[in-house]
Amino acid sequence: MPGKSKAWLALALIGFLLMCGPAWAQRSRGRTSKSRTQLEREKRTALKRIQETTRILQQTQQRKEATLGQLNALKEKITVQKNVIQTISSELKYLDSDVRQTETQVQHTQQNLEQLRAEYARLIYASSKTANSYNRIMFLFAAESFNQFVRRLQYVRQYAEVRKAQAAEISQTQSRLHQQLTGLTAKRQQKSSLLNTQLSENRNLLVIKTQQDQVVTQLSRQEQQLQQELAKRQQSVRRLDNLIAQRVREEIARAARAAAARAARSNTAGRSSTSGRSPGATNRNETAESEAAVERTDRVTLTPETAILSSSFADNRGRLLWPVSRGFISQRFGKHPHPVLKHVVIENRGVDIQTNSGEAVRSVFEGKVLTVASVPGMNTIVMVQHGEYFTVYAKLRSVSVSEGQTVQARQQIGTVYTDSEGTSEVQFQVWRNSANLNPENWLGRK
Repeated sequence: MPGKSKAWLALALIGFLLMCGPAWAQRSRGRTSKSRTQLEREKRTALKRIQETTRILQQTQQRKEATLGQLNALKEKITVQKNVIQTISSELKYLDSDVRQTETQVQHTQQNLEQLRAEYARLIYASSKTANSYNRIMFLFAAESFNQFVRRLQYVRQYAEVRKAQAAEISQTQSRLHQQLTGLTAKRQQKSSLLNTQLSENRNLLVIKTQQDQVVTQLSRQEQQLQQELAKRQQSVRRLDNLIAQRVREEIARAARAAAARAARSNTAGRSSTSGRSPGATNRNETAESEAAVERTDRVTLTPETAILSSSFADNRGRLLWPVSRGFISQRFGKHPHPVLKHVVIENRGVDIQTNSGEAVRSVFEGKVLTVASVPGMNTIVMVQHGEYFTVYAKLRSVSVSEGQTVQARQQIGTVYTDSEGTSEVQFQVWRNSANLNPENWLGRK
């Protein structure tokens, strides 16, 4: 009968809609939010470093003449400024990817919404064919058995539920589309703002580079003065090297003598407790202990306590705190060209850290103050022993520790010296016995 065929057509359409659920396009992100968070954190850190460097630069600019301190501060500022720009570029790549991904999601959601609306329209059209109560009753009572009647009754109820589900699906999809469009607008605005920031930072970089060129030009006219300053510095470096070498030799000899004295006391106690042993055995023991206590000339003889301290210092390689809380490395370890003088190579036994005037200088690790001395050109220096390791802090204005004193990590040992040009700089060195080490390999990240 015609009514029965229309009902079966409606039921077939319901079955098709139940089988074919909405196909949402869910794509995994190529980059995690953690990486974006890390980029933003790095950018904030870099901007903070720029502010610190700017304050240090302002202190060196109090004099009208250009100085190496100004040049070092400008170089650091340029380096950090480039890092900021690079970080912004990486953030823009993330935003570009997010915008494209969101645009794809919006497109898929719009297509899905159109499909849902079309399916709902077909469902409403099919429902209109059996909308009146007479058709539904005729459909039910045309069943050939009671079981078929029950199944048709279930189909009729399911038919109504599908209509409600389709309406709810359309509503949810519309809401999701609205959220995606809102998010897309926000990301485009964020991208536009970040592009403006990048342009501004690029302009700042050009300004700093111009300032650097001006300082280099002015310094190039002071070649004779720079040559004299370099000669004085090299003389000061030699004095400091000689002092460090002397103090290390003295400590090696002192530790060896102390070890020999301990061995002698041990031998005396051993003879008292082994008076019943054969003379040959006693002599062999004394000979072995005496050989173990032979004075060393290459490294510090460690006690059990200093061996633990030395091992702990070595375990903190790459994690030591900085000798100052604020500042930047103005001159690195090793040999490198002079920043202004051509064909001139300078050598640094440690790292020079430029910082604020009056900045506190602190011990990077627990240890014992071995030396407090004055070296012309390096001002006051403090040398701290950590077992067979030594740290040296030079160019101090004042000192708050004394020789033989035990210091802890982060304990203030003095304040930084500010020279006549307005540059506040501390030199930091690391030694293992008589071997000079690169401090940058030992300091942690600021």
